[in-house]
Amino acid sequence: MPSIDSCLRACSRLAAWMGALALGLSAQAHAQTLIADMSAGPPSGAYAFASTTPRTFADLIRNPGQGEPAQPVGHLFLPPGEGKVGAVIFVPGSGGIYSAMLDYWPKQFNAAGIALFSLDLFGPRGVKSTAEDQSQVPFAADTADAFAALKLLATHPRIDRNRIAVMGASRGGITAWRSAAQRLITAQNLPDGLRFAAHIPMYAGGCVGSFRLAVRPGVFGKAPMFWVHGDADDYTPIGPCSDYAALIGQAGTPTEFLTLEGARHKFDADGRGRIQVRGAQRTLAGCPIQLDIDTLVFSNRFTGERLSAEALENVRKSACSAVGASVESNVAARDNAAKGILAFLARVYAR
Repeated sequence: MPSIDSCLRACSRLAAWMGALALGLSAQAHAQTLIADMSAGPPSGAYAFASTTPRTFADLIRNPGQGEPAQPVGHLFLPPGEGKVGAVIFVPGSGGIYSAMLDYWPKQFNAAGIALFSLDLFGPRGVKSTAEDQSQVPFAADTADAFAALKLLATHPRIDRNRIAVMGASRGGITAWRSAAQRLITAQNLPDGLRFAAHIPMYAGGCVGSFRLAVRPGVFGKAPMFWVHGDADDYTPIGPCSDYAALIGQAGTPTEFLTLEGARHKFDADGRGRIQVRGAQRTLAGCPIQLDIDTLVFSNRFTGERLSAEALENVRKSACSAVGASVESNVAARDNAAKGILAFLARVYAR
């Protein structure tokens, strides 16, 4: 008779196989439910839509709409009623779409009369998580999907196209703040002046390293930003993001920053204690790399020195890259974040 341990190992392998199968079936199902626009006013539900997978940030600017075709899925949550409402497009982090995006956050936004469109970017591309290998899905794809979602959601008769914000967690937070860059917005050829009404980076990445954009007046637009970050975060530490948000504010973008005392990365996740993610890829706070969005040239932000491709790679390896971090849910921090975000959106949408 097989031992209990051998049975458990077999069950574990079976569960992993079934999970992979479910992921594949999910991607197939998504491909069959593609929606071109929402002018018919579809109800709450999951909708696949057309996007692309650009390889780099430069591709997003120079060749918008180019790249391998993709069909991300947006989970639409509409509040009760018939009138027009504001909306939030939620971009997930490296772990992909998670339960709070489908339960906690929809409840918070809908109760405030705001629609939520939670994006599943990885599943339809056959990927579960990028935490230990970010190359599986280019970061630029997250931003391409967010802009594609903006164009789609703006066609819904219940959504006020002038009151659509973007919110992102961790890796998704990069898209939340980068999508405020003027040159990037212009390159997307959005219809009739469409753009995000507000940007909400939550425990965002990219405040240091090769995702960081050099800040000066005009780089970012006037749409307000609301940054949310825990002061105990060791995955994307608060210091660089607090400093970066301040620089963006000084350059002319209305910027607010909410510090959550004692909160770690992924504080809004459902019911998990502290977990060490040993293989998580992260960027060191002292990383000197930044990108000039006008020239698309990397430089050392401390010295101003232009970085060649070889120098860039050397700096990444020697001064930027690290592995290992922790995540931990925090109910009080999550509720405080929701309270702050909803108050911010109430001010924005009242304008």
